[in-house]
Amino acid sequence: MLKVIIPEFSVVEVECDENYPPELRGSAITDFIAQSKSAAYHKLKPNEILITADTIVWFQDNLYGKPKNKEDAFRILTDLSGQMHEVFSSMVIKSVNYNVRFSERTEVYFDEILPEEINFYLDQFQPFDKAGSYGIQDWLGCAKISGIKGDFYNVMGLPLRKLYRVLSSEEF
Repeated sequence: MLKVIIPEFSVVEVECDENYPPELRGSAITDFIAQSKSAAYHKLKPNEILITADTIVWFQDNLYGKPKNKEDAFRILTDLSGQMHEVFSSMVIKSVNYNVRFSERTEVYFDEILPEEINFYLDQFQPFDKAGSYGIQDWLGCAKISGIKGDFYNVMGLPLRKLYRVLSSEEF
């Protein structure tokens, strides 16, 4: 997705503890984790920009991250079925002279998802690497999302519109 607005970049892996203080809620969680990822990288050069991010699904005051296994994914999608949930993403953009953090919130509305549809989805698309156990860009998004309020790309995990605005600013 990043290639849409940044044609050339490198990916670096950062060892980071993604635990967060238990009192945090919603975007405060993603803010904390995105900032922790940024702080864990110590090799930034003067001509480089570091972008770190984190995304969660938030429903009924609970965090829904990546599922542990198929049973967990089934439970998550059952919970979200027929409901509205929120997707929060936070990003930190850092250079030697600049550091900015921002968040994006998107509401996602699901139609009812039948158990056999959940099983089909999990078997065919295996969304076990996605917060909330689904990808808006695949079958479940096409068949069962009745609407969104906010940034589509945020639900995919990267709020491209805000990222572009920040990177286009005079600071960078």
